Amino acid sequence: MDINTFITNHEITIRLGFFFGVFIIMAIWEIAVPRRQLIVPKLLRWSNNLALVFLNSLILRLLFPAAAVGMAFFVSEQGWGIFNYYSVAFPVTVIASVIIMDAMIYLQHVMVHAVPVLWRLHRVHHADPDIDVTTGARFHPLEIILSMLIKFAVIMVLGPPIIAVIIFEILLNATAMFNHSNVRLNLTVDKYLRLFVVTPDMHRVHHSVEADETNSNFGFNLPWWDRLFGTYREQPRAGHEKMVIGIHQFNQPSEVTWLHKMLWLPFIGKITEYVINSRYKN
Repeated sequence: MDINTFITNHEITIRLGFFFGVFIIMAIWEIAVPRRQLIVPKLLRWSNNLALVFLNSLILRLLFPAAAVGMAFFVSEQGWGIFNYYSVAFPVTVIASVIIMDAMIYLQHVMVHAVPVLWRLHRVHHADPDIDVTTGARFHPLEIILSMLIKFAVIMVLGPPIIAVIIFEILLNATAMFNHSNVRLNLTVDKYLRLFVVTPDMHRVHHSVEADETNSNFGFNLPWWDRLFGTYREQPRAGHEKMVIGIHQFNQPSEVTWLHKMLWLPFIGKITEYVINSRYKN
């Protein structure tokens, strides 16, 4: 059995192993050295956020059984994509594929803030009144499906090696849990670490209720895109302990914490703030 077949056959086991490993580490770290005091009981938020994660995982497996790794295998078999058309050294192909796919995630993140109808979906993620390790996977099922379809399109155009796709998926999940976590990092460590990866303090700014702070720091894994495209903001005005997390429009935890209310949230009210292109209202 070659490496591509092995990865395709064991993709779920590999990803779950990394997911639970990183989740447990970050959960313990949050308890040991928290950055902020949470306003909603952890048991209530975690049970509902994780229920949404489970629901999304189930939907994806039903709709896309092979997921992104399966698409990469199919594209490789068909010889589709840039890296299948041109001969490039394998290590370069892997590294370039991971970096390019990360850039696409950045652009996708900007897009769901720029297009009002997509912001309706994405605000399920932002409406969490606290931010911790579970927030990193709190997304509406329709946004998850859209994200997977975009990922399929990128893989078809790019033609990345299967190992690059699994590395990217693991990194994306791990860094999402890391940079959404409620952990306190040494400020000097954070200053230099955020040159290479999005840190919790860097991404927390993005979850501020203030519109200009929400529309900054879009990166999930690599921090370079925000600096390159001018969306980087170093710190929140109110400081990390005092900044308010969430969305002005939904400022009652009871409105945004329960699973059924998260699922219905995109269909409530008008879009009045946070959308980058605010001239258009829904």
